[in-house]
Amino acid sequence: IFAKLYDLLRWLLPATTKYSREYRFSLALPTQENAFLLQKHLVAAAKLQNVRDSSSHLRRADIELTLLRYKIRLARDLELLKPGSYEHASRLIDEIGRLLGGWMKKQGIGGK
Repeated sequence: IFAKLYDLLRWLLPATTKYSREYRFSLALPTQENAFLLQKHLVAAAKLQNVRDSSSHLRRADIELTLLRYKIRLARDLELLKPGSYEHASRLIDEIGRLLGGWMKKQGIGGK
């Protein structure tokens, strides 16, 4: 999951900096923030020994991933992303979602 998230971040940062000026603060920065918060919660969940605290971070990561998915879709609909770029991002986000869902299931957390 960390490797896929890294790949997503490596793609996302240059892609969002190309958004037009009118969307830079309203969409580009919040999209980046969701991705970094996702990373933060995944790292916290991996580092914590306490299952309850770890579960809390996994749930938060799931929320950030959902918000990220919506923002990427909005960027496509506003034609800020090319169709090929959107497909690439969607594949990465879906794979991260499957990995996160498996992790949550292993922890006994409902959701995915």
